[in-house]
Amino acid sequence: MVRKKSPQQYLLKIGEMAQLAGVLPSTIRYYTKLGLLETAATTPGGQRLYDKEDTLSRVRIIKSIERQYLPLQKIRKILEDHRAKAL
Repeated sequence: MVRKKSPQQYLLKIGEMAQLAGVLPSTIRYYTKLGLLETAATTPGGQRLYDKEDTLSRVRIIKSIERQYLPLQKIRKILEDHRAKAL
C-alpha cells in the first residue's frame, strides 16, 4: 500500500528552506520581499512556510540568472514572463 504524504510535509520554514537551497535565511526573506518567491502558507504564530519543490526550483533559477549579472528586478520580470507563458 502506498501512503500519500500530506501537503504539509512539503512545506518548510525559512531556515529549512535556506539550508536546502544553500543560501542564507535572509536571502529567502529578501527574495520574498522583492516578489521573487511566494510563501505557501503561514503558521498561526506568523512563520512563513515555503513549498519545497517550487521554492527550491525558483531559488536555483534565480541564482543561475544572477550569475549572469542581471539585477534582481530584471530576474523578477523574467520569472513573471515565464509564469505567464506557463498559464
